Amino acid sequence: MQTDYLIVGSGLSALVFGSLIAKSGKTVRMLEAHEHPGGFGHTFTMAKKYRFNAQLHYVWDCGEGQTVNRVLKKLGLAQEVTFERYDPDGFDHMRMPGYALDIPSDSDKLIQRLSKLFPAHSDCIRQFINEVEKAGAGLKKLAPPVKPIELLKHIEEVSCAVQYLNSTLQDVFDRFKLPQAAQTLLALQWPDFLLPPNQLSFYAWVALFRGYQAGAFYPTQHFEYVITSLVKVLESHGGQLLLNHEVTNFRVVDRTVTGVEVMDLTTHQTHEFTGNNVICNIDPQQAAKMIGESQFAPSIRRKLRYDYSASNYMAYCVIKDLDLRDYGFGKWNFSHTGHVDLNEAFAQMYEYSDYSNPSFAITTPTLLTEENHDCPEDCQIVEFLTVANYNYFKQLRENDHKAYNRKKQEIFDSILNVVEEHYVPNFRKHMVFHITGSPTTNERFCWSPAGNSYGSSLTPQNMGLGRLNHKTSLNHFYFCNASSGYPGFAPTFWTGALLYQRLSGDVFLGNG
Repeated sequence: MQTDYLIVGSGLSALVFGSLIAKSGKTVRMLEAHEHPGGFGHTFTMAKKYRFNAQLHYVWDCGEGQTVNRVLKKLGLAQEVTFERYDPDGFDHMRMPGYALDIPSDSDKLIQRLSKLFPAHSDCIRQFINEVEKAGAGLKKLAPPVKPIELLKHIEEVSCAVQYLNSTLQDVFDRFKLPQAAQTLLALQWPDFLLPPNQLSFYAWVALFRGYQAGAFYPTQHFEYVITSLVKVLESHGGQLLLNHEVTNFRVVDRTVTGVEVMDLTTHQTHEFTGNNVICNIDPQQAAKMIGESQFAPSIRRKLRYDYSASNYMAYCVIKDLDLRDYGFGKWNFSHTGHVDLNEAFAQMYEYSDYSNPSFAITTPTLLTEENHDCPEDCQIVEFLTVANYNYFKQLRENDHKAYNRKKQEIFDSILNVVEEHYVPNFRKHMVFHITGSPTTNERFCWSPAGNSYGSSLTPQNMGLGRLNHKTSLNHFYFCNASSGYPGFAPTFWTGALLYQRLSGDVFLGNG
């Protein structure tokens, strides 16, 4: 059957687009190679009683009137897919030798806390935070769909944002002469980007930092419910989701993508599906190789030459008969570093695979909502996240699987040593389950090229005017994923909704 929209992949942006376009009355078929929909947002079960989300930890832009809320309202889901807000007085708890900072939603309070820690630098701290606010406001006005009248009304904020087009976070830290320790405390949520300040786009940092200040959230019924709710809308309006269907090739006739060839991974039979429009949620570089890069216009080929983001190491843990709230955990995340300089910390782990002094994030999903469906009531879930080099782990796994497992355990032990020394004594004694994931885990279970976590790397080169968007130069073929939009929960909602608006003409999102 010929469908109006054939969607390849079921990541969040694809699910948002698919559910919106199906609800509008179009016929939709979605193909997913994995056994679960949702991409990095999918949930998996271990030991038949513990459930973990693959990659998502906390999210933003979910409050009343914000992007995620507006999409959910459009889909009729806003009353059932709800979110719990992190503590606005400290949604991120930053910890490093000699310093502790809880990041609040209120910028004046943030300035006060930093100025108390660094009294000799209070002026430059205030100037930096004010600049971040102004640049953040400018970036919102520059986000599609752009309204020229809004740019003119807010020319000061827009001009502030534009000047940092090619800047890293480190460039702006240096411009305002922030002390090293203050830089580290402000950038200590670096695992959200998997880049250090001297490589990370200032734009990317501002968007996320200001986004979380406006509200950091966790789904009331966990991330799995968000995914299943989107699938439910898709299917209740006649859409079809086929799991375990891997796309092996695209059909192209006269620069028009007409359909795909698919392998059913359960039967190993091949099928062909066609559509009036084909939406590509898989990695654009991979899709371009299948199609043939020469089929694309030179301008698109240039945009397709992005570097993949770094990958990560994850540890998913379950503890029993221990309440982490007694040890300072709650509706916030912890970020820890043993290094004063995050650029050095990143290099030590990513370039040298040395985790003897790790920098990592800690998240506690079971403390973020009263709805605990992820583990037994006498247990709590803790997750640890840090950066990892794909090439290093790939080589280990292929050449010496025992060495691969030893390295994963070594990193885990190093992190737990820090946890027991600084946060939860005897943590190991209460641990009843754990599983670790490396970059090759991302590649195998999330179909992520080179194990990347965010599509294209969030450097200034990839975040500027040459960034890939939905346009492909081929007829009836559109990109819709993290590399052709932006990575993260809210940005992928925005990417899917924006493509829906462009193809349907039904505009319900502004640009703030």
